[in-house]
Amino acid sequence: MLGNQTFKTVISATPLISIDFIVKNNNKVLLGRRLNKPAYDYFFSIGGRVYKNETINSAMIRIAYNELNIELKLVPRFIGIFEHFYDDSIYKDVTTHYVNLAYEIKLEEKPSLPTEQHSEYKWLTIEELLKNKQVHKYVKDYFKD
Repeated sequence: MLGNQTFKTVISATPLISIDFIVKNNNKVLLGRRLNKPAYDYFFSIGGRVYKNETINSAMIRIAYNELNIELKLVPRFIGIFEHFYDDSIYKDVTTHYVNLAYEIKLEEKPSLPTEQHSEYKWLTIEELLKNKQVHKYVKDYFKD
């Protein structure tokens, strides 16, 4: 893990690579209300950063376990690459740029979800999330044609 000052320098100078999971169950999508900046207090897809020297597959396994409390057994379906630009970050006066690799995960059962990164969770249809003002615009981009 990077030290606080080093991570601040990285966020200030480079894009971060992250994985976002579009988690589906019975035609509904799982979103969590973020506890951290950027996108604080918005409902967002579940995901996390890829660490240096970590393969994307290893990152997916770690993120699925930490963020969804599931053991990822199959490689999720790749949706695409997206960019997210934020005016804020966990540091004052520092913007954030993410390059997001979006993957779809279909779950047969709803998992027991952790609360470290999200204060609450919602399962919404695509139509509901596209209309919901509490859902971040970058999440909506995953579902636009």
